[in-house]
Amino acid sequence: MSSKPGSAGLCALWAENATAKHRCSYIAPFDNIYEMPKQSIALVELPPIVRAQLRELGENLTIARKRRRESRKDWAARIGVSVPTLIRMEKGDPGVAMGTLATALWMMGRIQALPELAAPQLDHGALEREVRLAKQTTSSSTRQASNPDDTTPRPGAKASPSW
Repeated sequence: MSSKPGSAGLCALWAENATAKHRCSYIAPFDNIYEMPKQSIALVELPPIVRAQLRELGENLTIARKRRRESRKDWAARIGVSVPTLIRMEKGDPGVAMGTLATALWMMGRIQALPELAAPQLDHGALEREVRLAKQTTSSSTRQASNPDDTTPRPGAKASPSW
């Protein structure tokens, strides 16, 4: 059987030629077929603490749904997702869209908590960095002031007459 365009049955070609060493070389040009994107490495290699926190968030969302006596079907419809996506969210799947999680928080009346997650005043890592840089700047200017061999004029210092 030929593997040219127009030949009968591409599926038959695949079945006939599908071995570990040989695959059908003809791929039909279809405009409406999309390849699923590869899974993000960020989702595969999550730190364990992140996985644990997502699992806990999912459990909390499950409890919130159950306390409201909502079925998965109804809750998923209100969020605007399928039941399988809701199940993934409740299991803490990191691939669930942020918008889906935000909508679930909104339905719980907790959407105000979302911006607080990255509030600048709560960003301890950046604050520690700023303090460290300030200490480095202060210590380097103190060293310069105490170095008598340093002949570079400091800003604001009057030039001494050289006779």
